[in-house]
Amino acid sequence: MKISVVVVGRAGSLGSAIREYEARAARYWRLEVVEVRQGRGSVADDVMRREAGNIRARLRRGFDRVAVTREGRRFSSAELARWLEGVARTPAKGVHFLVGGAFGLDPDLKEECGLRLSLSSFTLPHDFARLVLAEQLYRAGTILGNQPYHKGSR
Repeated sequence: MKISVVVVGRAGSLGSAIREYEARAARYWRLEVVEVRQGRGSVADDVMRREAGNIRARLRRGFDRVAVTREGRRFSSAELARWLEGVARTPAKGVHFLVGGAFGLDPDLKEECGLRLSLSSFTLPHDFARLVLAEQLYRAGTILGNQPYHKGSR
């Protein structure tokens, strides 16, 4: 199954760790990472709206959309793996995980997503959210592949 992570901005100081886990996740999924331009300005709504336009321009038809946002649904690692396994059995061509910028994702864009996924109750910098998501995609692949990386309950 194709997994596309569409993220606002480029990897910063966590870049090497992000690339490491994205490469690991790519062993299990057809992973594509798309970095879109950050919005400029100080008015949050305007910035998020511009970023949403940049994100929408990179989305594909037939893909499920997941908004990565603090107020989303929480999964355990095993639950995320099973959810991805379930999506792979549907007619969906893949999954877009959308990671916003400094102000988060535009509310209208979140409404367009079939799922809102929370990585934490904390507000995370988008680089950190991208790293956590990449690690969890890798972990999900190891769980479904019955690999020894995941030590938690299956």
